[in-house]
Amino acid sequence: MYDTPTGPAPAAGPLAGFTIGVTAARRADDLIALLRRRGANVLHAPALRIVPVADDTELLAATKELIGCAPDVVVATTAIGFRGWIEAADGWGLGEELLARLRDTELLARGPKVKGVIRAAGLVESWSPASESLAEVLDRLLTAGVAGRRIALQLHGEPLPGFIEALRAGGAEVVGVPVYRWMAPEDLGPLDRLIDAVVGGGVDAVSFTSAPAAASLLSRAAERGVREPVLQALTGGSVLSACVGPVTAVPLQAEGIATVQPERFRLGPLVQLLCRELPGRARVLPVAGHRLELRGHAVLLDTDLRPVPPAGMALLRALARRPGWVVSRAELLRALPGAGRDEHAVETAMARLRVALGAPNLIQTVVKRGYRLALDAGGCED
Repeated sequence: MYDTPTGPAPAAGPLAGFTIGVTAARRADDLIALLRRRGANVLHAPALRIVPVADDTELLAATKELIGCAPDVVVATTAIGFRGWIEAADGWGLGEELLARLRDTELLARGPKVKGVIRAAGLVESWSPASESLAEVLDRLLTAGVAGRRIALQLHGEPLPGFIEALRAGGAEVVGVPVYRWMAPEDLGPLDRLIDAVVGGGVDAVSFTSAPAAASLLSRAAERGVREPVLQALTGGSVLSACVGPVTAVPLQAEGIATVQPERFRLGPLVQLLCRELPGRARVLPVAGHRLELRGHAVLLDTDLRPVPPAGMALLRALARRPGWVVSRAELLRALPGAGRDEHAVETAMARLRVALGAPNLIQTVVKRGYRLALDAGGCED
């Protein structure tokens, strides 16, 4: 059992010293800016790309079909998708005809962002769920009865078979509106580097803002033959999976990966959640009169953030697993990545670690035995 040191709050940002993977393609710049503003190191690896709506002939065909035969209900699922639909129709010279049709239909909006885009187009939604959940939209439609009704469903990057099948089973005619599509990124290099970082412990968390992005990362890991190591890192707790909402988390949870999600499904609350979760998982010890906090790739010494090389962090974590106890050079050598059999590598890495910490007395050398953290009295109980 270890006592948590008390004292003033650290001056460094709440995410300083942590590395966070960002898989988003859309609004990635906004998320990255929020994370960096709080001190995080960001590894951006878009897991998907969006096909422009103007290039999608299926959208044009669906738009013409709905203009020619009006739907009874239109379900708008995403703001970017609904806006893209209207803009694409304008580009085809069908904008006014589409808006005229939509004014005469029951228009359901999945959430407040979609409502804002609907109203910006001069339309008014008939209803929107408080939960922002498509399941609630489906419940409303089925409760009211859908037999004989023509329902247009704006798809959001991937098919919604459960939703569509439930409506058709209830007797509805469903017209899918494929406004945009997710596809694999043209450059897979960044995604591969993120996958390698997950396996190698180079990131502390990975953020997901869409279910297709989560599925894409797992699919790419399988293609490269590293699916099991990725699952082990994500399920073992060494890498935190942070999702913007429950729908995004589904592909991960299906693989047994625990996720964290904010109460409000927005980027800001997602970042706030990471600001609580990652520091809360950090190891804090009272060492040689200092508050020592082990973060992903750095140490917070009192209020000073001190970057530490990977080899140094490996040694420090090995010492922190048994604070105050002597850890042999042989055991520390096993903790060093790629160190081989020469215990001199431990001495070299330890010297560099002490320089990085800027306080050599934090780690004591025990002659002929090894090293130990100079844990303060009362900092550890047997």
